[in-house]
Amino acid sequence: MTQIFVNYPTTDLNRSKEFYANLGAEVVPEFTDENAACLKWDEGIFFMILTREYLGTFTDKPIADPHSTAQVLTALSRDSRDDVDATRAKILDAGGSENKEPQDFGFMYSISMADPDGNIIEFMWLDPAAVEQGPEAFAAGQE
Repeated sequence: MTQIFVNYPTTDLNRSKEFYANLGAEVVPEFTDENAACLKWDEGIFFMILTREYLGTFTDKPIADPHSTAQVLTALSRDSRDDVDATRAKILDAGGSENKEPQDFGFMYSISMADPDGNIIEFMWLDPAAVEQGPEAFAAGQE
């Protein structure tokens, strides 16, 4: 089984743990200390929230400031459009912000948000029929 570990910098580890826990991620205490927090979304997806200093030990490159530089857009799926909207509300309530207006393509609906550190996280719903048929065939069948 392949697992995904997304690494994000933070200036406030406790704030980040609370923010992502409010969105439904589970803190994994065995891999959490004063430098990093492991947040489990499901069996295969984890976020590692690292202090900027600790993240710097993994690279010789400068650590970007996510408030002014986009390094990566991480997108997670949701089961429905309503789930996407509910997640948006949770993000705003937990101190996050909107990166872009929601996008609605009919077969796909997504939000682009930022955590309190400026790291971009997106949530999206994709119509299962569009997944099977492809977006163009799905759209043609809707006409």
